[in-house]
Amino acid sequence: MDIDTAPSIDTLRQMLQAQLRQHSADLTVLTAAGTDPGSTGEDPQTITARTAAARHAVEETTAALARITAGVYGRCERCAGSIPGARLEILPHARFCVPCQARGR
Repeated sequence: MDIDTAPSIDTLRQMLQAQLRQHSADLTVLTAAGTDPGSTGEDPQTITARTAAARHAVEETTAALARITAGVYGRCERCAGSIPGARLEILPHARFCVPCQARGR
């Protein structure tokens, strides 16, 4: 994706805000299901795993929104290089560029 077609920060912020609303709603439902596991038809371990994943998604999304506010969004946390717009469009909460992500944290 070239720079002219990269999503704007405002577009990415809106995507992240929508994701945060969805993850928060999912977490609310899963938390309630955790008190009554039979309500969803899922076993308690599945509910626990899905709840942990939703919490992690809320944390990652909130952190990305904080990076936007701080003016460091789109910069790799390891090498400080730019994270390509195409990567951010697919994974708006990305903290690392592809080479640094591949090397592991």
